[in-house]
Amino acid sequence: MNVFFEGPVLWSQIDANMHLRHSAYADFAAQARLSLLEQVGLTAVHFMQQQLGPILFREELIYHREISPNDKVRVTCEMTKCRADGSRWSIKHEIFRGDGVKSATVIVDGAWIDTAKRKLTGLSPELMEKFRAIPRSEDFVEE
Repeated sequence: MNVFFEGPVLWSQIDANMHLRHSAYADFAAQARLSLLEQVGLTAVHFMQQQLGPILFREELIYHREISPNDKVRVTCEMTKCRADGSRWSIKHEIFRGDGVKSATVIVDGAWIDTAKRKLTGLSPELMEKFRAIPRSEDFVEE
């Protein structure tokens, strides 16, 4: 299992119905993605040096089971689609609560933006080599 984030559910993440609020699922997925990028060597320093940043076009959240206060979560990440130059990609996250039950699936479609030109771009060969190290799903598609 490709776990890239593990942590507690905080009181501030609970809604009026006493379960994890909707936006906290997206926050956990985003934190897992950042950890994933760091672990393959794509650090914030690389992004700043190359004036590059990730952006999202779509984020889909499918709820399976609720998560309660004081629970713990684990978040997995797998790339499901990617263009050959890395310019566009999709990542699937699965969020599991402390007892191992899958609570949500988050699927994001993203790209890279040149932060100076404000235009979409591909990755440099150096960064693409690191990006290829991201775990891929069984049904991965290269576009």
